Amino acid sequence: MNDKKISKSKSPIKEQVYLYIRDKIIKGEINGGEFIEEEAITSIMGFSRTPVREAFLRLHAERFIDLIPRKGACVRQITGREIINIYETRRLIEQHAVSRICKEDIAVPDEMFACIEAMKVNEENINFYKHIVMDGRFHGAMVEAINNPVLMDVYKTIQDRKMRVAYTALSLDPSRISLIADQHNQILNALYKKDLDTANNVLEKHLCPVEGIISRLPR
Repeated sequence: MNDKKISKSKSPIKEQVYLYIRDKIIKGEINGGEFIEEEAITSIMGFSRTPVREAFLRLHAERFIDLIPRKGACVRQITGREIINIYETRRLIEQHAVSRICKEDIAVPDEMFACIEAMKVNEENINFYKHIVMDGRFHGAMVEAINNPVLMDVYKTIQDRKMRVAYTALSLDPSRISLIADQHNQILNALYKKDLDTANNVLEKHLCPVEGIISRLPR
């Protein structure tokens, strides 16, 4: 990490440090198995050690890093099993949301359409990070539509790990972006028509881990 000192923002210092490290892990700029040096982060960002340590604790709680006594912060590897588990959790939550939207005639959020439009623009000059942020908002808006705050809280706990998995998957197979866009359109159309069978079938395919990607990751 040889970044120049970054400019200060208005967000709390510990949040700036957390987001800086988290985004580098998500983008693969710090790889699984690498150690993050506390001193290097303080030097790059120009902050004291306290917010760095607080960021490390949060990243550890969210399973981005392991804090190893006398060694420091080690970035966790993305494994094939983790991808399978995350997709399984997403299917349980998102298919429940789809079921309620269709059966209870819940309005489809405008944000889902807005995210699709934003991803179309991004396809012209692909930025993986922007894509996965919009993808997260698309699916998050669908879950939020059923107005279950407890379920939404559970869903949010896997969002950052989902972003790392998605970034890894797209890096290994960028061609998936066009397939993802097509499936998003199918899901949205099915929800507008309240066609539960189609929505569920497409979502099942959409949230199915790709064996070609899993096989290239540690088990």
